[in-house]
Amino acid sequence: MSKIKKHNKISLKVIGDDRGSLIALESLDNIPFEIKRVYYIYATRNACKRGLHAHKKLRQMMVCVHGSCKLLLDDGHSKEVLKLNRPDEGVMMNEMMWREMFDFSDDCVLMVLASEHYLESDYIRDYDNFIKKVKINNEG
Repeated sequence: MSKIKKHNKISLKVIGDDRGSLIALESLDNIPFEIKRVYYIYATRNACKRGLHAHKKLRQMMVCVHGSCKLLLDDGHSKEVLKLNRPDEGVMMNEMMWREMFDFSDDCVLMVLASEHYLESDYIRDYDNFIKKVKINNEG
């Protein structure tokens, strides 16, 4: 069990036979929010870090559909590193979760499903500011 409460791994049902496999992603079913945005990250150099931010309200689910990468999650109290390398497993992240993706394999394709459209004002891009907001949320 994760020590960080604002994320969880979700196993995705694989439908397959001798022709191959299929995974369906459905809003408010196996994805616990309405999907308003989908994007994917690929051709990322191994030494690069991506993410390096948190969201005030946005919820996301990440699925490494090909290859692998690592995901550092930080709720302001605890940190955890997960390896993403299965197309049938997603990591669901709620709001106020700092994330950093790194150690990308050459063939990595990381798909992200988001609960909202892009909104720059929802991003917290400075780690110290993120920690301050976590402390304020815990006090109030």
